[in-house]
Amino acid sequence: MVRLDANLPHSADEAVIDEIQCPPTNLYSDEPPLETDFHREQIDLLIRLLKYWWRDRLDFYISGNLTVYYNEQQLKQRDFRGPDIFVVLGAEKRDRRSWAIWEEGGKYPNVVIELLFNSTAAVDRGTKKQLYQEVWRVPDYFWFHPETLEFLGFHLVDGRYEAISPMGNGLLWSEQLELYLGIHERQLRWFSAEGQVMPLPEEAERQAKEQAQQRAERLEELLRSQGIDSDQLLDV
Repeated sequence: MVRLDANLPHSADEAVIDEIQCPPTNLYSDEPPLETDFHREQIDLLIRLLKYWWRDRLDFYISGNLTVYYNEQQLKQRDFRGPDIFVVLGAEKRDRRSWAIWEEGGKYPNVVIELLFNSTAAVDRGTKKQLYQEVWRVPDYFWFHPETLEFLGFHLVDGRYEAISPMGNGLLWSEQLELYLGIHERQLRWFSAEGQVMPLPEEAERQAKEQAQQRAERLEELLRSQGIDSDQLLDV
């Protein structure tokens, strides 16, 4: 902490303050445009699914193609690292312009997912993996190639990434989220701890309606078997 001498003239105080390097606040994201429609749709899909699955939770943040600011040198060099998708646990659930470590209590992402494309695959497998392992220390890191369907995951153990062993159906477990990631119809999807693909909101609503209809039909069949007319019950 820098202490200012109360006896200094006002101009001297200003000179000292000018030398203090304070981290900037309210920074905007500075990421390049997404490469393909699939890139955007895949990011939106994973974000939308997890937000709906955890719709009652207020202690997490998920975003995609958003700059993560983590040190002053990064700002000077404009060396921005925006993961395709990242999840932070224990964070306030609200909209943000970017993720600045110094504004978030020093929190780094718990999970990062990168989508591999020909122009970025080498960086995602090399430079970014090293950054996530050694600087950000991201516990769970996954990458997925939408064309070749290459899908790998890593968990941080004693400061080094170890490959996550897939289940028999190819699912990879995220210890941080206690959920699986896997390929479903050539897209990367979340799966429940029981291995069930996480439904889209509209799919979940349709399933709920179908289940309600099936329950109503079973009840009506039971009433008929007892000689009871359900229409008459409604007229009572």
